[in-house]
Amino acid sequence: RDPNRRVLDLGAGSGLVGIAAAKAGASEVVAAEIDRNGVVALGLNATANGVVIATIGEDITSGPPPPVDVVVVGDLFYAHDLAGRVLPFLDRCLGAGIAVLIGDPGRAYLPRSRLRLLAEYEVPDVGEGRNAAMKPSGVFSFGPASCESRPSR
Repeated sequence: RDPNRRVLDLGAGSGLVGIAAAKAGASEVVAAEIDRNGVVALGLNATANGVVIATIGEDITSGPPPPVDVVVVGDLFYAHDLAGRVLPFLDRCLGAGIAVLIGDPGRAYLPRSRLRLLAEYEVPDVGEGRNAAMKPSGVFSFGPASCESRPSR
């Protein structure tokens, strides 16, 4: 809720998390999304919600983090190779003093040992279609690795 916070929405999809950050008062929101359809949807959704979101339409996980205060990650731990790219990027964010928040319904490669639960909600699993059952999903803060830094299975 700090109006001076700059936010990166990593793997932004349709922009839901970035839009929420902008509506909550972030001074700047940058969305990184590699899917062209996601980028288009994000732009339309941002406009419909009256917010401005800068978009990066490429994979930024191999480089340094952009100049932001918070990285938000929504449901990116569903595939081993993706988690393997995202985790080192998030570690670089932590090393740069950037806070990392993760929202996830408990996907297979979520790095559970590095998370602290902040809130839990019942949400539909979007991968299951219209009649999706509600399932518990958490919002977590992400912390440094102890000994293990690989995604959990």
